Amino acid sequence: MARMIHSMIRVSDEMRSVKFYQTAFNLTVADRLDFTSFTLVYLSNADTGFELELTVNKERVDPYDLGDGYGHLAVSVADLDQEHLRLQAAGLRPGTIVDFAPDGKHVARFFFIADPDGYKIEVLQRSGRFAAL
Repeated sequence: MARMIHSMIRVSDEMRSVKFYQTAFNLTVADRLDFTSFTLVYLSNADTGFELELTVNKERVDPYDLGDGYGHLAVSVADLDQEHLRLQAAGLRPGTIVDFAPDGKHVARFFFIADPDGYKIEVLQRSGRFAAL
């Protein structure tokens, strides 16, 4: 059976991105592989075996065009309100909390936040189908 192990995004500033993901989601550097033209930085935390791979292309000057194909990454938290307040206090500008209940049926409670390169991250309350995630 296949197991999801990481997702990769391209970032323009390694230290800025590492700081954001550390502050926002308590992800720390699990490994860093430095090559001539690029660096791979793997971020993780003790709550999951899944990693976020940051690819830093050393000669890249222009910001990346995220295009219309990228959707978002998602993380789950035990207390969405507290996490929203913490991220606001850290100056990271989380979006508005959404109680998603089409047709009156609760599906999810979440907000979005963007990293320094503009990648969207959905922060979900652990409940319903996201309770164990």
